[in-house]
Amino acid sequence: MKAVLTNGVGGPDVLHIGETEKPWPGEGQVLIRVMATSVNRPDIVQREGHYPALEGESEILGLEVAGVVDAVGPNVSQWQTGDRVMALVGGGGYAEFAVAYAEHAMPIPHAMNFNEAACVCEAYITAYLNLFMIGNLQDGETVLLHGGGGGVNTAAIQLCQALTPKALVMVTASPRKIEGVRELGVDRVIDYTQGDFTDKVREFTDNKGARVILDHIGAAYLTSNMKALAVGGKLVIIGVTGGAKAELNLAVMMVKRQQVIGSVLRARSVEEKAYIIDEFSNTVLSRLADRTITPLIHTVFALEEVKQAHRVMEAGSHFGKIVLSLAT
Repeated sequence: MKAVLTNGVGGPDVLHIGETEKPWPGEGQVLIRVMATSVNRPDIVQREGHYPALEGESEILGLEVAGVVDAVGPNVSQWQTGDRVMALVGGGGYAEFAVAYAEHAMPIPHAMNFNEAACVCEAYITAYLNLFMIGNLQDGETVLLHGGGGGVNTAAIQLCQALTPKALVMVTASPRKIEGVRELGVDRVIDYTQGDFTDKVREFTDNKGARVILDHIGAAYLTSNMKALAVGGKLVIIGVTGGAKAELNLAVMMVKRQQVIGSVLRARSVEEKAYIIDEFSNTVLSRLADRTITPLIHTVFALEEVKQAHRVMEAGSHFGKIVLSLAT
């Protein structure tokens, strides 16, 4: 089968299209003919050699796919060949065929095309898991989302608007993305290049701070995040693009009863992912079906344009998701 392969680790130029052995589904798995996949930040980190594939998973990049079930493995009853599915995969998405656990797949709503469906499993499930299952965000509360315009950020904005419409949503963004964030219906947008965002958060919340903060920066934002976090609030860290080590004032954290929670999706067990996906499906899938939530796509590239797609991701100029299409 055709797939994106790598010549060692490094920049986008290590990626190339080649031929590799077609996978086959094992116990409780399905084989998906991939119609579209998407580029996610972990793909970049893995390509650079800092985030190797988990044991037993494909070393081919790609953590989510949308396509058609091509074959089912033993003890799979919920899917049949020909079903349209979107699935979270441990790797292998940048290829004509990918294997997924049957419980990690969801039906693609009739109103969604494959490109849109390829945007759901990594970004939207990540946002849902961390904001609602871990952060326990409730309607009417306050939330701070970093990284305005990114795939997880735009997914998080849409989920907050659909599931907690009375929540106060605050988003940090670069100057070139502020208007795009506002066009999504976010009123409280903070230009993070204009000093510490803490003052704006305090201003927007009557000095109370944010009840939940979703952060992918890590160390560089830790001090400011803790200042911006409300009493009893939760800071959920899902990335460390700004460093992995920082000092934390435990005494203040204790007095304010704050929680700092680290969270990743990829490293969780098959069973944990199945539970998360089931919760997401029960809560969010109907919103995708009626297009209350519509994945925001920045650009669709052909699989053969994968180098360019990775360069766009690295440049940080994208707004929404970057899709790789295999449709002919």
